Amino acid sequence: MILSDKRILEEIEQGSILIEPFRKDCLGTNSYDVHLGRYLATYRDRILDARAHNKIDTFEIPIDGFVLHPGTLYLGVTEEYTETHKHVPFLEGKSSTGRLGIDIHATAGKGDVGFCNTWTLEISVAQPVRVYFGMPIGQLIYFMVEGEVETLYNTKKNAKYNKRTLKPVESMMWKNKF
Repeated sequence: MILSDKRILEEIEQGSILIEPFRKDCLGTNSYDVHLGRYLATYRDRILDARAHNKIDTFEIPIDGFVLHPGTLYLGVTEEYTETHKHVPFLEGKSSTGRLGIDIHATAGKGDVGFCNTWTLEISVAQPVRVYFGMPIGQLIYFMVEGEVETLYNTKKNAKYNKRTLKPVESMMWKNKF
């Protein structure tokens, strides 16, 4: 079951959902619009290795925007910091973003109950497009959880994305044992 706008507001009031900064005009019928943060990053190497710590170069989006190009994976970040203590948050693209040929995540659209952070975006584009800090980039949708959660994400010892950040975070696949 997806939370409605009224239910999202109730959960914010109860403290089970936190969105900073929160703007009521970003609340949709059953979602909340999130915005592109100040930073983007790209991987230093063109060939990435799942067993290696692939380094990124982070840069600030200029006032006049930044042109994204096809064939490059950009890591972005949401302006909003979120906490979700009872629900499963999903990050989806906005139709207006998609109609510009911008994909905001390759596979990682679901958060876990207990996820507390900004959202790193895996951005790719179909053709060159200029993006701006603060532009609407996606929307959060909240789902109810059936049953009790034994271990919240923010309490897991092996959680790889718990450190609060304002910048995109590179893949931590290299921390897995395989």
